[in-house]
Amino acid sequence: MNLWIDEDQPLPPPEAALGHDTDAPGLLAITRSLDAARLQQAYLQGIFPWYGENMPVLWWSTDPRMVLYTSEFKISPSLQKTLRKVARDTRWEVRMDHDFAAVMRACAAPREGHDGTWINQDIIAGYCALHAQGMAHSVETWFDGELVGGAYGVALGRMFYGESMFARKSDASKIALAHLVDFLQKHDVKMIDCQQETAHLASLGARPIARAEFLQHLRAAVQLAPIAEWRLPSHIAGQP
Repeated sequence: MNLWIDEDQPLPPPEAALGHDTDAPGLLAITRSLDAARLQQAYLQGIFPWYGENMPVLWWSTDPRMVLYTSEFKISPSLQKTLRKVARDTRWEVRMDHDFAAVMRACAAPREGHDGTWINQDIIAGYCALHAQGMAHSVETWFDGELVGGAYGVALGRMFYGESMFARKSDASKIALAHLVDFLQKHDVKMIDCQQETAHLASLGARPIARAEFLQHLRAAVQLAPIAEWRLPSHIAGQP
């Protein structure tokens, strides 16, 4: 099966991805490059890029799909305590879209136990272009004026696609995620796409669902009016 498609060809429908009887279940298509237009087209269909250094662009539609329903987000007692501390301490700030590119670069930095990163310069350029068009956003944890954690993703309609998180201080990424979930709940966003199953995501309440169920939700959510303003107070007074 030839998965290569030309730059002017649309991506195949997500249901056409390779099945579990293959070496790459969920792989849908391969291209030589990506840009903001291709990324938008992909996310509208629930397709995401994921590939390594010096590789062509691999596009995926996994089945099952890992998602976090915003109503099912789990805040552990220790995180609850941390959020209360953050709310009382003015050295902490949670911001939205203050420095999207910095969040992406931090997410791309090498991590202990991992070789390389899938967040290469083309990925950073593509998502920063989406951010400039109002379709990608970051939630950032700052301490004493320094960026110490955050998360970024793509927002289309009332659907949010989580991409990556980072933390340079204990629980800094979870602080950002807790405020993101609270913000999305208040704007009637019911699902965060997490793409792939991990124990860390499961500990936060994410769970796998069938691709058909995921696509049914997505196709309705992306048709809804987008969130008009992505903004949090410069200092969070009160826990999410």
